[in-house]
Amino acid sequence: MSRSAILLLIVTLSSLAALWLSPGLEEVGALLLKVASIVFGLGFLVALMAGRRIKFDPVLR
Repeated sequence: MSRSAILLLIVTLSSLAALWLSPGLEEVGALLLKVASIVFGLGFLVALMAGRRIKFDPVLR
């Protein structure tokens, strides 16, 4: 995994943990945390796809 993917995974998990650990959160705060976790989660998936390295043999036999 690339460094950006790891960072986005940590931020996603921390926003989900903050949402889960604060049950008395207002509706606006909970909505912001949900949106942040979705955005960072999608960023994590994009970073995973972009970070894949395809190995191929340049010498075709």
